[in-house]
Amino acid sequence: MVNIRSLDPSASPLDYYGSELRRLREEAGLKQQQLGDIVFCTASLIGQIETAKKVPTREFSERLDAALMTGGLFSRLVGLVLKSQLPTWFQPYAELEATATYISTYQAQLVYGLLQTEEYARAVLATGLPNDLEGLVAGRMERQRILSREQPPMTWVVLDEAALHRPIGGREVMRAQLASMLELRANRWLRIQVLPFAAGEHASLIGTFNSLRFEGDPDIVYTEDLISGHMTANPETVREAALRYAHLQASALSVEDSADLIMRVMEERYGDQSGPDQRAVA
Repeated sequence: MVNIRSLDPSASPLDYYGSELRRLREEAGLKQQQLGDIVFCTASLIGQIETAKKVPTREFSERLDAALMTGGLFSRLVGLVLKSQLPTWFQPYAELEATATYISTYQAQLVYGLLQTEEYARAVLATGLPNDLEGLVAGRMERQRILSREQPPMTWVVLDEAALHRPIGGREVMRAQLASMLELRANRWLRIQVLPFAAGEHASLIGTFNSLRFEGDPDIVYTEDLISGHMTANPETVREAALRYAHLQASALSVEDSADLIMRVMEERYGDQSGPDQRAVA
């Protein structure tokens, strides 16, 4: 059993979640092992979450609500917990992203975060040598929920062909990632274009950027450097970003031709091959 330690419920959403779990479990007269048996997990996991040492999942939270008859308390709290796992500097952008009606992005190196599979995201986030990799992955997966809500934002992604060829996480991870993007064609609110190598020089050689559009609020342009992100609503910057994005879209392959290229790279570069999984090395 994990040693019980005092939690300050106001310290973070994760601490509040853990303190509420302990309080309601004890009120129900259940030991950690008993509750674990009910929700199909170990007593150790219950203890780690109660002491804010492990981040709960949405599925775990739903099982807790059913077991402890909380009226959906943990299902509501887990969203706050998972969002709090995002880097502090990124959280303001994520909050705006969740309220945007239109998202456009050019990605020069990687698959866009909202489109990443869990294993691809884990490989990307691990490069930063984080203290809590699984918390970051959980936060990124939670962020993607905006694409599956009843009224999702219109999302347009221009992806450099380089992102298709860079084997993040190895061959199997990349194959699953590209297959996932092909499946997203069924989402009528999401479109992906690939900017091919053949385009040569283009309007955003300087790098990646995102634009957010809202109902009743100014547009936002977001960029990142090595250690942080930057947002601006400066009209001149927004206008310049819109012009560059229009040029990128014009230089990119059509949505249909982009899907064909993704499929071709998936089969030719990441298809079944003999030998061990190949990974990129620095």
